[in-house]
Amino acid sequence: MAVKIVALAGSLAEESTSLTAARIALEGAAQAGADTELFDIRELDLPMYAPGASTIPPAARALCDSIYSCQGMLWSSPLYHGTISGSFKNALDWLQLLSDRQPAYLTDKVIGLISTAGGTQGLQAVNTMEFVVRALRGWSVPLVIPIPQAWRAFQEGHALDQSLATQLGTLGGEVARAAGHFASGRLTTPEAGRAEADLQPVSDAEVRRAP
Repeated sequence: MAVKIVALAGSLAEESTSLTAARIALEGAAQAGADTELFDIRELDLPMYAPGASTIPPAARALCDSIYSCQGMLWSSPLYHGTISGSFKNALDWLQLLSDRQPAYLTDKVIGLISTAGGTQGLQAVNTMEFVVRALRGWSVPLVIPIPQAWRAFQEGHALDQSLATQLGTLGGEVARAAGHFASGRLTTPEAGRAEADLQPVSDAEVRRAP
Protein backbone atom coordinates (compact mmCIF):
# COMPACT_ATOMS: atom_id res chain seq x y z
CA MET A 1 0.00 0.00 0.00
CA ALA A 2 1.28 3.47 -0.89
CA VAL A 3 2.29 5.79 1.93
CA LYS A 4 0.65 9.19 2.23
CA ILE A 5 2.83 12.31 2.31
CA VAL A 6 1.30 15.63 3.35
CA ALA A 7 3.02 18.95 2.67
CA LEU A 8 2.47 22.01 4.87
CA ALA A 9 3.93 25.04 3.17
CA GLY A 10 3.77 28.65 2.18
CA SER A 11 3.14 32.02 3.74
CA LEU A 12 0.57 34.78 3.55
CA ALA A 13 2.24 36.19 0.44
CA GLU A 14 0.45 35.82 -2.89
CA GLU A 15 3.64 34.50 -4.50
CA SER A 16 5.31 32.09 -2.09
CA THR A 17 8.68 30.54 -2.89
CA SER A 18 8.33 28.14 0.04
CA LEU A 19 5.07 26.87 -1.45
CA THR A 20 6.72 26.39 -4.85
CA ALA A 21 9.59 24.48 -3.25
CA ALA A 22 7.15 22.20 -1.43
CA ARG A 23 5.24 21.46 -4.62
CA ILE A 24 8.43 20.34 -6.35
CA ALA A 25 9.42 18.16 -3.40
CA LEU A 26 5.92 16.68 -3.26
CA GLU A 27 6.27 15.70 -6.92
CA GLY A 28 9.36 13.74 -5.89
CA ALA A 29 7.32 11.91 -3.26
CA ALA A 30 4.64 11.12 -5.84
CA GLN A 31 7.26 9.80 -8.25
CA ALA A 32 8.45 7.52 -5.44
CA GLY A 33 4.94 6.04 -5.30
CA ALA A 34 3.39 8.05 -2.47
CA ASP A 35 -0.09 9.52 -2.34
CA THR A 36 0.28 13.25 -1.74
CA GLU A 37 -1.68 16.21 -0.38
CA LEU A 38 -0.69 19.88 -0.08
CA PHE A 39 -1.89 22.40 2.52
CA ASP A 40 -1.19 26.02 1.61
CA ILE A 41 -0.78 28.26 4.68
CA ARG A 42 -2.48 31.16 2.88
CA GLU A 43 -5.50 29.10 1.85
CA LEU A 44 -5.83 27.54 5.31
CA ASP A 45 -6.29 31.06 6.73
CA LEU A 46 -6.13 29.79 10.31
CA PRO A 47 -6.94 32.07 13.24
CA MET A 48 -4.34 32.35 15.99
CA TYR A 49 -4.24 29.18 18.05
CA ALA A 50 -5.82 29.64 21.50
CA PRO A 51 -5.58 26.77 24.01
CA GLY A 52 -9.03 25.63 25.08
CA ALA A 53 -10.83 27.47 22.30
CA SER A 54 -14.50 26.47 22.19
CA THR A 55 -14.63 26.53 18.40
CA ILE A 56 -12.25 24.56 16.19
CA PRO A 57 -11.87 25.98 12.65
CA PRO A 58 -12.85 23.41 10.00
CA ALA A 59 -9.53 24.06 8.23
CA ALA A 60 -7.58 23.16 11.38
CA ARG A 61 -9.56 19.97 11.85
CA ALA A 62 -9.12 19.00 8.18
CA LEU A 63 -5.38 19.63 8.44
CA CYS A 64 -5.01 17.53 11.58
CA ASP A 65 -7.20 14.69 10.25
CA SER A 66 -5.07 14.49 7.12
CA ILE A 67 -1.83 14.60 9.09
CA TYR A 68 -3.03 11.90 11.45
CA SER A 69 -3.71 9.59 8.51
CA CYS A 70 -0.38 10.22 6.78
CA GLN A 71 2.97 8.51 7.23
CA GLY A 72 5.21 11.44 6.31
CA MET A 73 5.26 15.19 5.79
CA LEU A 74 7.13 17.97 4.04
CA TRP A 75 7.41 21.30 5.86
CA SER A 76 8.43 24.38 3.92
CA SER A 77 8.56 27.80 5.58
CA PRO A 78 10.05 31.14 4.61
CA LEU A 79 12.77 32.54 6.85
CA TYR A 80 11.51 35.64 8.66
CA HIS A 81 13.92 37.44 10.99
CA GLY A 82 15.98 34.35 11.72
CA THR A 83 13.17 31.83 12.20
CA ILE A 84 9.99 30.40 10.65
CA SER A 85 7.12 32.72 9.78
CA GLY A 86 4.42 33.46 12.35
CA SER A 87 1.70 31.99 10.14
CA PHE A 88 3.64 28.75 9.73
CA LYS A 89 4.27 28.47 13.48
CA ASN A 90 0.59 29.12 14.10
CA ALA A 91 -0.33 26.19 11.84
CA LEU A 92 2.06 23.98 13.81
CA ASP A 93 0.47 25.16 17.06
CA TRP A 94 -2.89 23.84 15.82
CA LEU A 95 -1.35 20.35 15.77
CA GLN A 96 -2.16 20.34 19.49
CA LEU A 97 -5.45 18.87 18.25
CA LEU A 98 -3.49 15.66 17.74
CA SER A 99 -2.59 15.41 21.43
CA ASP A 100 -5.39 12.97 22.25
CA ARG A 101 -4.96 10.76 19.19
CA GLN A 102 -3.40 7.32 19.46
CA PRO A 103 -0.52 7.61 18.80
CA ALA A 104 -0.32 11.29 19.68
CA TYR A 105 1.06 14.15 17.60
CA LEU A 106 3.52 13.05 14.87
CA THR A 107 4.67 9.78 16.44
CA ASP A 108 6.78 7.83 13.92
CA LYS A 109 5.94 10.19 11.07
CA VAL A 110 8.86 11.18 8.83
CA ILE A 111 9.36 14.88 8.09
CA GLY A 112 11.38 16.58 5.36
CA LEU A 113 12.39 20.20 5.98
CA ILE A 114 12.73 23.09 3.52
CA SER A 115 13.23 26.81 4.10
CA THR A 116 13.41 29.71 1.68
CA ALA A 117 15.22 32.93 2.48
CA GLY A 118 15.42 36.33 0.85
CA GLY A 119 19.04 36.72 1.96
CA THR A 120 22.04 34.44 2.12
CA GLN A 121 21.01 32.45 5.20
CA GLY A 122 18.29 29.82 5.39
CA LEU A 123 19.32 27.19 7.90
CA GLN A 124 17.87 28.94 10.98
CA ALA A 125 14.30 28.16 9.92
CA VAL A 126 15.25 24.53 9.31
CA ASN A 127 16.77 24.33 12.79
CA THR A 128 13.58 25.75 14.33
CA MET A 129 11.41 23.26 12.46
CA GLU A 130 13.63 20.38 13.58
CA PHE A 131 13.07 21.35 17.23
CA VAL A 132 9.31 21.26 16.62
CA VAL A 133 9.54 17.85 14.91
CA ARG A 134 11.29 16.45 17.98
CA ALA A 135 8.75 18.01 20.35
CA LEU A 136 5.93 16.39 18.37
CA ARG A 137 7.70 12.97 18.38
CA GLY A 138 8.38 12.86 14.65
CA TRP A 139 11.57 11.99 12.77
CA SER A 140 13.26 14.45 10.42
CA VAL A 141 15.29 13.01 7.57
CA PRO A 142 18.99 14.00 7.47
CA LEU A 143 18.63 15.73 4.10
CA VAL A 144 17.42 19.32 4.60
CA ILE A 145 17.16 22.05 1.98
CA PRO A 146 17.67 25.68 3.01
CA ILE A 147 17.36 27.89 -0.08
CA PRO A 148 19.11 31.29 0.08
CA GLN A 149 17.98 34.16 -2.15
CA ALA A 150 14.93 32.15 -3.08
CA TRP A 151 13.53 35.01 -5.13
CA ARG A 152 16.23 34.15 -7.67
CA ALA A 153 15.61 30.40 -7.53
CA PHE A 154 12.04 30.14 -8.83
CA GLN A 155 9.94 31.57 -11.62
CA GLU A 156 6.30 30.82 -12.46
CA GLY A 157 6.23 27.78 -10.21
CA HIS A 158 9.46 26.24 -11.47
CA ALA A 159 13.01 26.02 -10.18
CA LEU A 160 15.40 27.87 -12.46
CA ASP A 161 18.30 25.65 -11.38
CA GLN A 162 17.85 21.99 -12.31
CA SER A 163 20.16 20.91 -9.50
CA LEU A 164 17.82 22.56 -6.96
CA ALA A 165 14.81 20.86 -8.52
CA THR A 166 16.65 17.55 -8.29
CA GLN A 167 17.49 18.14 -4.62
CA LEU A 168 13.89 18.96 -3.78
CA GLY A 169 12.63 15.91 -5.64
CA THR A 170 15.21 13.77 -3.88
CA LEU A 171 13.98 15.05 -0.51
CA GLY A 172 10.41 14.13 -1.37
CA GLY A 173 11.50 10.68 -2.46
CA GLU A 174 13.56 10.20 0.69
CA VAL A 175 10.62 11.10 2.91
CA ALA A 176 8.43 8.61 1.05
CA ARG A 177 11.10 5.90 1.32
CA ALA A 178 11.70 6.40 5.04
CA ALA A 179 7.97 6.65 5.73
CA GLY A 180 7.52 3.32 3.99
CA HIS A 181 10.09 1.75 6.29
CA PHE A 182 8.32 3.06 9.38
CA ALA A 183 4.92 1.97 8.07
CA SER A 184 6.22 -1.56 7.50
CA GLY A 185 7.69 -1.71 11.01
CA ARG A 186 11.26 -2.08 9.79
CA LEU A 187 12.48 0.94 11.78
CA THR A 188 10.81 0.18 15.13
CA THR A 189 11.98 -1.94 18.03
CA PRO A 190 10.19 -3.42 21.07
CA GLU A 191 12.24 -1.12 23.30
CA ALA A 192 11.16 1.93 21.31
CA GLY A 193 7.56 0.82 21.53
CA ARG A 194 7.74 0.47 25.30
CA ALA A 195 9.36 3.89 25.63
CA GLU A 196 6.61 5.47 23.52
CA ALA A 197 3.95 3.79 25.63
CA ASP A 198 5.37 5.50 28.71
CA LEU A 199 5.07 8.97 27.16
CA GLN A 200 1.92 10.93 27.86
CA PRO A 201 0.59 13.66 25.54
CA VAL A 202 0.75 17.25 26.69
CA SER A 203 -2.77 18.08 27.80
CA ASP A 204 -4.71 21.18 26.78
CA ALA A 205 -4.66 22.23 30.44
CA GLU A 206 -0.86 22.11 30.47
CA VAL A 207 -0.74 24.17 27.29
CA ARG A 208 -3.03 26.77 28.88
CA ARG A 209 -0.78 26.96 31.93
CA ALA A 210 2.30 27.73 29.80
CA PRO A 211 3.47 31.35 30.04
